[in-house]
Amino acid sequence: MRVSVECDLLRNSRGARTVSQLIWEGEQTSMEASALQTCHVACCANRTPHVLSWSRGGLIAFGTCSSVALYDPQEIKIVELLNKHTGRVNAVQWVHKKDCGPEEQLISGGSDNAVIVWEERDGKYTSSAVCSGHSGPVCAVDGVSLASGQLLVASASSDSTVKLWTYSSGEAECLQTISFGSGFMMDVSLALLPGSEVPVLACGGDDSKVYLYVQLSGQFQKVLTLQGHEDWVRGVEWAAKDGELLLASCSQDCLIRVWRLVVKCAPQSEMAAEGDIKMKEDVFEVKGNVYAVTLETVLAGHENWVYGIHWQPPVNKGGSVEQPLSLLSASMDKTMILWGPEDTSGVWVENVRVGEVGGNTLGFFGCQMSPDGSKILAHAFHGALHLWYKDQGQQGEWNPGVVLSGHFNAVQDLSWDPEGEFLLSVGSDQTTRLVMPWRRSCSQVTWHEISRPQIHGYDMQCLATVGRFQFVSGADEKVLRVFRAPRNFVENFANIAGTPLEKLMASTDAADLPEGASTPALGLSNKAVFQGDLAIQSTQEEGENFSSVSDQYKESYFHPLSLAEPPPEDHLLQNTLWPEVQKLYGHGFEMFCLASDSLRTVVASACKASKAEHAAILLWSASSWKQLQALPCHSLTVTQMAFSPDGRLLLAVSRDRTWSLWRKEDPGVDNSEPRFSLYTHSTKDSAVHTRIIWSCDWSPDNKYFVTSSRDKKVIMWGHHGSEDCVGKNKSADVSPCSSVLDVWDSATAVAICPLILSDQSYLLAVGLESGRIVLYKWRPMEDLSSGSDWSKCAETDASQSHTLVVKRLRWRPSAGQAGQRDESENQSKSGHPVWVQLASAGADHAVKIFNINTLTL
Repeated sequence: MRVSVECDLLRNSRGARTVSQLIWEGEQTSMEASALQTCHVACCANRTPHVLSWSRGGLIAFGTCSSVALYDPQEIKIVELLNKHTGRVNAVQWVHKKDCGPEEQLISGGSDNAVIVWEERDGKYTSSAVCSGHSGPVCAVDGVSLASGQLLVASASSDSTVKLWTYSSGEAECLQTISFGSGFMMDVSLALLPGSEVPVLACGGDDSKVYLYVQLSGQFQKVLTLQGHEDWVRGVEWAAKDGELLLASCSQDCLIRVWRLVVKCAPQSEMAAEGDIKMKEDVFEVKGNVYAVTLETVLAGHENWVYGIHWQPPVNKGGSVEQPLSLLSASMDKTMILWGPEDTSGVWVENVRVGEVGGNTLGFFGCQMSPDGSKILAHAFHGALHLWYKDQGQQGEWNPGVVLSGHFNAVQDLSWDPEGEFLLSVGSDQTTRLVMPWRRSCSQVTWHEISRPQIHGYDMQCLATVGRFQFVSGADEKVLRVFRAPRNFVENFANIAGTPLEKLMASTDAADLPEGASTPALGLSNKAVFQGDLAIQSTQEEGENFSSVSDQYKESYFHPLSLAEPPPEDHLLQNTLWPEVQKLYGHGFEMFCLASDSLRTVVASACKASKAEHAAILLWSASSWKQLQALPCHSLTVTQMAFSPDGRLLLAVSRDRTWSLWRKEDPGVDNSEPRFSLYTHSTKDSAVHTRIIWSCDWSPDNKYFVTSSRDKKVIMWGHHGSEDCVGKNKSADVSPCSSVLDVWDSATAVAICPLILSDQSYLLAVGLESGRIVLYKWRPMEDLSSGSDWSKCAETDASQSHTLVVKRLRWRPSAGQAGQRDESENQSKSGHPVWVQLASAGADHAVKIFNINTLTL
């Protein structure tokens, strides 16, 4: 993805090819263009029915927050993010070509009331036209190419209108607005009438009817109303076959209806014989042709609302386009069904049913089918993608496939494990997720979620790892919870990472590790499941009779997994939880931030506070989990904390615009537990920052720390003019060691790279409220007046950046790229590491991992 190394390079590289393309095609990138590369993007589909579309070229487009993600299911990675919408993307649709070739145009609609047409230029999709006119969120879009070369676009909105747009050569204009009074249209679909190339529009709405509109004399006029559904119509889609059109509609009445539109011959003069059974026809006339619409079939098989339907894409065989008669449906009953007519009778029947059993989630919103019909995809209420592929070896066998996953709400915090082999993140979607690199047989490394240690009932807020397989998390509650990895996770982690299990077990207390965890039906705590519990569970499952009422409503049991690849969503929900080993009580309000020291002895926590009495930092022992002490200093919420790399100092920054520094006291004879005392702090008079301080971090050599604030300033602190580590010289003051860096936007996150660069400068990443991430180099200088101690070396481009606030930045604790086994590739000729990795969490639901080439900075 295009990298801007300084503003001039950004302006000069508008016509250049993107980094992702160069990597994709296996070409060599230049030194400048490879400074910052996107390694991984974790995100999921928005909670709307029509937000997913599969192109003939193989790319899947889906809306995630206010972006459109282009996802390659073969590579299992996001290849590009399209950022233009300012509200949630609700609908995405590729514009299919008549010859079934790869699409070049994409349409999206969002809660910003806009419809955007995207076009491919030089392998990259850019926004060609923004269609503005709706006064409410756009919920459905479709498009069809006309014989004139124009693109006809239809969009349905919650403003009770459907708008028709024409697009050509980068210009879009509104052709017509169809108003439905107080009703809402849930979906729209466009096609061309057989034999006349006249556009026909189908709309399904909340009045349980399907309306057909045909373009006559330039304007769309209603020609038919198709009745039969008994609840809201959620989806409509056309398919062309043998000179006829088939229209499928799905509804909240759990039924699917298929209608057939044919060109009718001249009306026959003779009357039908008395007693003959004849299908009811709805007839309309366009340009001398008479068209008849009949009900082909009604498909009943789902047990809940049917939200999505999708025809198998047509295929081009020898120059002629063939439309397979296969219809896919997705429902809130957690199933997808493939329907088709029997070869002999022509009766439509259920051919394949796939889905999930158990779990506590709702069902599927929308569905899509791959161009060759061998894969089917659904997106669920919680944003997860569910992929099934047809096993070529076993006839009719469909198996779940590996897909991308991510948070479906703002990501609040993240943390690497001490070895840098996996990444934990928490979000407002009430989950804690663990992602790690997976090396497939083709030696390509992709990142995947392999565990969901915590599924909570409160929005998650903060996270701190304590050792390799243990972490503490805080949510919008007054309690901290401690989790420890079960044996089943460690075994699967070893399988997927290719690490010897004995090595991992040696680093943990393997003797008492439980097998896994399960959650009681109405509980929030993950209960440990031991080997003996599994034996009791299997005995209960074999018994047929219920011995008590409670046996009929059992908790969701844990089933051990043996994984060689990342697990599908239903396993993540039920079988990858970590047991909760401790609850920590002491705070009076909701948790806000956490930190742990490198020695794995102390955890610090802070909660939301509007008074000094609640703003105290609490310290906990990481071995006994007892509260060690309270550290009162600040008057408002402590926003972030960080222990120095050597564990001697604790830094805290606050909403009260000040920072405080706490030093570990020398251990006494009878006091084995660590204790901290206030070393120094800034005051409102001496503070350089004039607004809330959002973030802080330490340099790897303990000599400096950094603060970033809403006042757009980033400042390095330490003993100015001294080479001493902070706190070593008790008589020296802690003061600014850098000039004030103005980043021109609220600096919501900051992190210092744990690797000092070859020119002895420090590398900092600054996350901004706009979503951009900027890399700076800082070199200590005596004279700070010139401001030359700071130099900007790279920043994310429009596609790489988050679209909302950057909530947290974390560098990988060790150099190199996680999952890459050949460490020699990470060494320069001078022996200095080449690559470092940076993880970012955004309010746009995304977790991103960037590879940064230090030689180009």
